[in-house]
Amino acid sequence: MEYFTESIGCFEVVFDPYNGVTVKSESIPNNKEQFEKNLQQLIQQLKEGKRNLLWIYLDIEHSYLIPYLSMHGFTFHTCQTTRLLMVKKIANNPIIPTASNHTLGVGVVVLNDANEVLVIQERISKTTYKLPGGHIDDGEMISTAVAREVKEETGVDVVFDSIISLGHFYPHQFDKSNLYIICKATPLSAEINISDTAEIVDAKWVDVQEYLNDDEVLEYNKELISLALNTKGLKPFDLESLKKIPKTYELFKLDKITQMSY
Repeated sequence: MEYFTESIGCFEVVFDPYNGVTVKSESIPNNKEQFEKNLQQLIQQLKEGKRNLLWIYLDIEHSYLIPYLSMHGFTFHTCQTTRLLMVKKIANNPIIPTASNHTLGVGVVVLNDANEVLVIQERISKTTYKLPGGHIDDGEMISTAVAREVKEETGVDVVFDSIISLGHFYPHQFDKSNLYIICKATPLSAEINISDTAEIVDAKWVDVQEYLNDDEVLEYNKELISLALNTKGLKPFDLESLKKIPKTYELFKLDKITQMSY
């Protein structure tokens, strides 16, 4: 969320609703001395303006500035592949929004008209067959990730139907939480054609009852399939008032419950 952009010295800065200021990475000069001089002036101006925080995005080509920023009270906040966000407290005890503290993943229950479920066997663990799924990419919608992961791991085209379960696991990768979103999807094709052969050894359709009776299948996977069979889950919906916001979004809700009379 942005209020407005302004030039201060050599920097293009964004003033946010939380009384913070963010330096745009594209306005950082390549000249270290120019950067240091303008940064000191910016910090002084923000102190006089009683701002709370100063944020700076550093692209990887400006990583040589990290020691200088850390010496002036900046700390790490969020790190991406080629970008780092650092923050400095301008006021005493300001509220700093929490950094990303979780990863997102999807698992997908795909059931066909023959009462079969689509399952995969991973190369890293060949002990049992599990539901297809994987990480949701940055900025990717849940429904998009569902279709992409199933296609990559099995070759089957699907369309998102509903969310049937949410799991929270900690610790997970990088010592973060993992939110595991279990979805139900409808198959549009049936042929198995694995493209993600680096991770997937096998994919197949299995009779649902046979899979549920298999002692090697995790109880968790059996419960998820039962939910897909017996519940409608959270269905997508839209709101007219949100269609004009400059964001990509997804909304899900339970079907309305018919009011009962007593």
